[in-house]
Amino acid sequence: MKRRRFLFIAAAAAFPGAARAAVTTWQADMFGGTVRVDLRGPHGLAQTVSEKIGDTIAEIEAAASLFKTGSALNRLNAAGHLDDPPPALLDLLRLSGEMHKATGGRFDPTVQPLWRALAEGRNIAQAQTTVGWERVHIGPLVRLDDGQALTFNGIAQGYAADRVRTLLQEAGYGQALVEMGEFAAIGGPFRVSVEDPALGQIATRRLVGNAIATSSPSAMMLGADFHILGPHGEQVCWSTISVEAESAAMADGLSTAFCLMPAGEIRATLAQATGVARVTAVDLADDVSTF
Repeated sequence: MKRRRFLFIAAAAAFPGAARAAVTTWQADMFGGTVRVDLRGPHGLAQTVSEKIGDTIAEIEAAASLFKTGSALNRLNAAGHLDDPPPALLDLLRLSGEMHKATGGRFDPTVQPLWRALAEGRNIAQAQTTVGWERVHIGPLVRLDDGQALTFNGIAQGYAADRVRTLLQEAGYGQALVEMGEFAAIGGPFRVSVEDPALGQIATRRLVGNAIATSSPSAMMLGADFHILGPHGEQVCWSTISVEAESAAMADGLSTAFCLMPAGEIRATLAQATGVARVTAVDLADDVSTF
């Protein structure tokens, strides 16, 4: 995971007497970190919703976690093909394809062998030859090219936050903030801090029914390398990128890819995108700008 490893939901149900509602807390592990959910509402509703959230998170983890033995993603990476991809994995493959196209290839889940080689201190030459989203076949059978492996760490948290937000909306919650590193809001306004590893808090953003995601390449290092990797050797251009968008998955994927794109390319991407409200960027000289 790129940032804080937890999910927190503070919610007020959309019905009379919400202020007197009970609080139900649910906690588990997801994608290598702690997931915590606090729900405010009548006990019966909150218990039902918390169970559904648990099922949703377990479904996504079983599909796309690199940390869970036997996940669909780990089976795909090990075998190079998967005959029975679960719906959540297909969702993430579709979203990743859209993000890859929108960012001119900067978003590319096939960087996993490169990431692993750097994490293990190995030469990256062989791993670099496996990178290329266009070589992934997506259909009833998902197939990778020789030596390829995928990671969804640049979009799975946002996808999960969107799924939980939808679940809460369907359960009747009118005011909710879902946090999993990324934030997804129902109603609002909610105020969210944007932070840079070197500068600390650089901005406060107001969410009303939208989402925000922030990526900081130096938040995790692979030896001397940043953890956000250019699929074809692109260098990190920014210390921090924060994206406000309609969906947390979109904000998550763009915040990852934009770290590898100069300002002109970000502006060109935004000119073609829909559903993106604002980008906040900290460059490598610690200057803050917005697009």
